[in-house]
Amino acid sequence: MTNASYPDVRLLIDNEWREAAGGKTIPVLNPATGLAIGTVAHASIADLDHALAAAQRGFDAWRKISAFERTAIMRRAASLLRERADAIARLLTQEQGKPLVQARGEALAGADIIDWFAAEGMRVYGRIVPSRNPAAQQLVLKEPVGPVAAFTPWNFPINQIVRKLAAALTTGCSFLCKAPEETPASPAALMQCFVDAGVPPGTVGLVFGDPAEISGYLIPHPVIRKVTFTGSTPVGKQLAALAGAHMKRATMELGGHAPVIVAEDADVALAVAASGGAKFRNAGQICIAPTRFLVHNSIKAEFTRALVAHAESLTLGDGMADGTTLGPLANARRVAAMSQVVEDARSKGAEVATGGQRVGTTGNFFAPTILADVPLNAMVFNDEPFGPIAAVRGFDTLEEAIAESNRLPFGLAGYAFTRSIKNAHQLMHNVEVGMLWINQPATPSAELPFGGVKDSGYGSEGGPEALESYLNTKAVSMVGV
Repeated sequence: MTNASYPDVRLLIDNEWREAAGGKTIPVLNPATGLAIGTVAHASIADLDHALAAAQRGFDAWRKISAFERTAIMRRAASLLRERADAIARLLTQEQGKPLVQARGEALAGADIIDWFAAEGMRVYGRIVPSRNPAAQQLVLKEPVGPVAAFTPWNFPINQIVRKLAAALTTGCSFLCKAPEETPASPAALMQCFVDAGVPPGTVGLVFGDPAEISGYLIPHPVIRKVTFTGSTPVGKQLAALAGAHMKRATMELGGHAPVIVAEDADVALAVAASGGAKFRNAGQICIAPTRFLVHNSIKAEFTRALVAHAESLTLGDGMADGTTLGPLANARRVAAMSQVVEDARSKGAEVATGGQRVGTTGNFFAPTILADVPLNAMVFNDEPFGPIAAVRGFDTLEEAIAESNRLPFGLAGYAFTRSIKNAHQLMHNVEVGMLWINQPATPSAELPFGGVKDSGYGSEGGPEALESYLNTKAVSMVGV
């Protein structure tokens, strides 16, 4: 699974790679060329039944393994992921498009996340509670919730799985993942690391197919006890409702539309370097990507010029080519969406300061784009663009910028730049997001909470908080023993 050539990806059930029962496959396209590079197996209901039975057996075995041994196995998997990072990165770039250096960084970051969660699993503590009855002993136990169904997107095919997978395994849960059909090989290579590290059969599973059919079957199934999803807010709401109807624990990491507040006293060069790098990483296809740039009117022209220069310094090309700093969009749908966003903004009075168009006729390339003086009724200021488009708008007071940041129902991530501790305190206490970075680019890490508020979801995929949704709390009181 980790050769430089692209494989035909199968289903992982009971630690074995299997063809779909009906033999059905889906083509996988390279976004830089538009050409098919392989296939991925399309699971049927029969395949899902096999995967669910395996997940139950895997849970029964994995939960009985000590936290110490689970940690050792997970660390072996992380070591294998590091050893195979170069080969996995080539698969990831071919199927997703991001530059090779970013793909390798994603694989290595995934190994670090696994290591952190592996260690944190040894700190899942219960407690002894003093009893009102001297003859009784009262305990609080933490137990794994059960088999987990995970649904992950194509923008970070490894790390969107790793955060869920590592939290599930370290708490003693088994893990069945419906990974993206557009980017199947890197998730398969990730799962192979855990199989090779020695997880019991069924502890990890991987399926592909029709997303609605798979989610509609797995979430209500009695084997599944926890649901975790990363994706759009509309789909997340549907899956959360389905999970709620069946009393399933759920974590939802949903869409964002991150504001960037550049205060009057900000270091403009720092703001451009930090937010510009975050904006165009992975061609802007990041849930925490900065999108709404709110810049004080006294420095707006200077900031816009510098951001345009940053965008124009990027090298657009095939992610496998040396020197590429901005790869293609993941699929043709994103190219059409970017064109619509730009045309809508232009029609409402925004200036296209740079970019704004598809590049070439082969692959899914779209120029890095800066929109200036964008009105609030433009699509880009209301719907997440999820692509290489930055929209700039001015403000006069910090209160005005904070109000605009909070206007939308999204609340995943935010960014701010200021030299004032007073401004920083005002921002940290009033911007309605789950994550706020001040005077720096996004620096998500395993030890910090990762998640949003409002329509951006609930629950965390980082920090000790991430483990709680994979654990049941049991109170035990006993006498006479």
